[in-house]
Amino acid sequence: MSTIAVLGTLDTKGHEHAYVAEIIRSRGHQPLLIDTGSGEAPQVKPDVTREEVAAANGVDLAGIMARKDRGEAVTAMAGAAAVYLAKLVSDGRVQGVISLGGGGGTAIGSAAMRALPVGFPKVMVSTLAAGNVAPYVGTKDIVMFPSIVDVSGINRISRVLLARAAGAICGMVETNVPAGEDKPLIAASMFGNTTDCVNMAKKILEDAGYEVLVFHATGTGGRIMESLIESGMFAGVLDITTTEWADEYVGGILGAGPTRLDAAAKAGIPSIITPGCLDMVNFGERATVPTKFEGRTFYIHNPQVTLMRTNAAECAELGRILAEKANACRGPVTVLLPKKAISIISATGKPFHSPEADAALFEGIKQHLKPGVPLLELDCEINAPEFAEACAKTLLASLPARKAA
Repeated sequence: MSTIAVLGTLDTKGHEHAYVAEIIRSRGHQPLLIDTGSGEAPQVKPDVTREEVAAANGVDLAGIMARKDRGEAVTAMAGAAAVYLAKLVSDGRVQGVISLGGGGGTAIGSAAMRALPVGFPKVMVSTLAAGNVAPYVGTKDIVMFPSIVDVSGINRISRVLLARAAGAICGMVETNVPAGEDKPLIAASMFGNTTDCVNMAKKILEDAGYEVLVFHATGTGGRIMESLIESGMFAGVLDITTTEWADEYVGGILGAGPTRLDAAAKAGIPSIITPGCLDMVNFGERATVPTKFEGRTFYIHNPQVTLMRTNAAECAELGRILAEKANACRGPVTVLLPKKAISIISATGKPFHSPEADAALFEGIKQHLKPGVPLLELDCEINAPEFAEACAKTLLASLPARKAA
């Protein structure tokens, strides 16, 4: 039997949380009903009161309730719930968490879940789950479960969906994760346009005794990779696909924020940096591209994704940024340049082929890279076997030797 935290605003959604708790109990698990409300008295009796949750983070709940400021209350209880739930998890008192909410409830429940480790079972049933969930999920593995109807009573729709959500969290805690060999980890960044390169380099690293975790360079993927590097779980980084910086600088939709490439630099772990896919900026459907970019070179990757070619001026600045990120590395770092193409579609004869833009990018890197930072230029495309091999073997030279698996 596992204990599953059922966390939510029991003043407005107590009956719904109690219904989920009962489903969990019927599955042979113990629900722990936690109140994060700040309005009227809870509709059902909690196992953990709102006062206990608030006290975990020094929140003056009585004062907040007296002021009747909903925004202040949601913010305060979100912070307190995160502290309280993280302590329960670290003490081994709960093995999963589920929460139900509208706007305020989702803000509180998801904030608490973001404070928990990756891999810990988390389900957030929300009225907002069909929209942009990035602010709620962050860099964690929160399962966002659409409520379809508002979380307001048990009816013919909510009865089914809340029961399924309860079953989902029960299934998650009941599942035993097969044990695996804990090899040292390498983080790698990949896009469809660099898949061959990363896969070839990955094989070389795995044969040398490392496990490689690949992150899709879609903004969220880069942020997650940075977060996990920061946590100290990686021995090295194979940052072949730094494309998120093109979106960040130019204004695309897949930027990973200004701290992309910082985690490895601060951690001092061995790193490989290449300008993979800095030839492209990502937008949604063609009609969504801002009008200021009209006249530029575009490539329709699929009906939902439109790519725009970076120009020489943008590439020169991206080269400077990449160089300065490499300069900040406290550990071994090598920059590798594939001189014939930085993506599949920038090769000769392809839609994004632009020798002028590539030259500006490479010159920007070389001009700003400080003396002492190794720079390797290879006369090949990024997905050529020799480039993948150079990336992998250069990284291995900075890592402790491992026996092949």
